[in-house]
Amino acid sequence: MDYNINFPHLGIFLEHVGKNISIGNFTIAYYGIVIAIGMLIGMRVAMWRAKETGQKPDDYVDIVLIGMIVGIIGARIYYVVFSWDAYKNDPLSVFNIRQGGLAIYGGIIGGALAVLVLSKIKKIPFGVIFDTIAMSVPIGQIVGRWGNFFNREAFGKYTDSLFAMQLPVSAVRQHEISEEMWAHLQTIGGIDYIQVHPTFLYEGCWNLMVLLILFLIRKKMKFNGELFLFYIAGYASGRFWIESLRTDQLLIMNTEIPVSMVVSAVAFVGAVLMILIGRKKFAKKSE
Repeated sequence: MDYNINFPHLGIFLEHVGKNISIGNFTIAYYGIVIAIGMLIGMRVAMWRAKETGQKPDDYVDIVLIGMIVGIIGARIYYVVFSWDAYKNDPLSVFNIRQGGLAIYGGIIGGALAVLVLSKIKKIPFGVIFDTIAMSVPIGQIVGRWGNFFNREAFGKYTDSLFAMQLPVSAVRQHEISEEMWAHLQTIGGIDYIQVHPTFLYEGCWNLMVLLILFLIRKKMKFNGELFLFYIAGYASGRFWIESLRTDQLLIMNTEIPVSMVVSAVAFVGAVLMILIGRKKFAKKSE
C-alpha cells in the first residue's frame, strides 16, 4: 500500500501517513486515537459549561463517557444497517471498527437516547444536559473527522479545485472510486492517484464555524435545549450540501436517495421549528 496524501494545488505533499502505530506486538489505529482525543476534549468542555451554568461538573464525566459509548454503538448500527451488503457475508466484521464505518447521525441518535435515560438517573432536565454538551458534540466531530483522513475515507467526488486531495488507488476502498475518478486518474512517480474533494476537511471546518457561533450565543438562549437545537440546525445545513459531494453515501434501501441528506433536511426543519415555537412560548410567558 502507498501512504502518500497530497494537496497539489496547495503545495502540500505528505509522504507517509500511516493508519496506525505499533507498540511492541500491539497495534493501535489512529482512528481510535482520534476518537479518544475528541471524547476527552469534549468532556472537558462539557465540564466547563456545567461549571459556567452552576451545575456539578463531575456529573458530566459520566454523561459524556456513557453518551460517547452509546453514541459509537449507535453510529456503528446506523452504518451497518444502511450498508448491510458489505457485511452480510462476514457478520463478525460488524464488530471491527478500526477501519472506520461510523455514521455520525447514528452517533447523535444513540447519544441522545443515552442523555434521555441519564437525565432521569441524574435528575437533571434533559434540555439542560443537551445545552451543556451542545459545544462538546461539534468538538468531537471536528477532531473525529481526522480519523477519516488517516483511513482515507469520507472523501468526495473528483475535483480540480484549490483544495483537491490526491489519494493512492491502493489505499482506498475500490468500490468508492467512481467512473469519473478513474477517468481523471493521476499517475505520479509510478503511483496512481484519485483526485477528490476532502469532504472530511469541509465538514471539520463547517463544524468549527458552528462551534464558534454556539460559543457566541450560549448566554442568549431563551429555553432549555435551545442551544442544542441551534447545533442541530447548523450541523444539518452543512451536512446536507457536503453529503451531496460524497461517493460513499449510505442510501435508503432499494433507492438511490442518500439517507444523510434526508435526515439533514428533516433535522434542520425540525430544529428551526422547535426554536421558533420555544421562543414564541418564552415571549408569551414574558408578557
